[in-house]
Amino acid sequence: MLYRLAEPADWHHAQQTGFFASADLAAEGFIHSSEQHQILETARRYYTGRADLLLLEWDEAALAAAGVRVEREWVAGRQQHFAHVFGPVPLAAVRRHWPLEAGEGGDFQLPTALRTLGE
Repeated sequence: MLYRLAEPADWHHAQQTGFFASADLAAEGFIHSSEQHQILETARRYYTGRADLLLLEWDEAALAAAGVRVEREWVAGRQQHFAHVFGPVPLAAVRRHWPLEAGEGGDFQLPTALRTLGE
């Protein structure tokens, strides 16, 4: 599975159109996404203080079946490969979604369903 931290407006638009797209698709030609172990660091780096984000879970096999290309590309600033999704994501590929919540200290926490998978 792949994961995307999503703006509420982008998610709302996806509900209307049947496809998730975000500003990075228009600006860079792909949608940034993460593996599960990359979610919290991405949230900390780019979204500290936000309480309105959603976490989307995408099925990579469903993306491939829909003809949406995914490539893992090296991101030097993070010293990791990240999955880049080259096209709008059909809602059929979105398996689950949750609000991304911060704990008492302001640090983001994975949804319970994902925390229990990693235990």
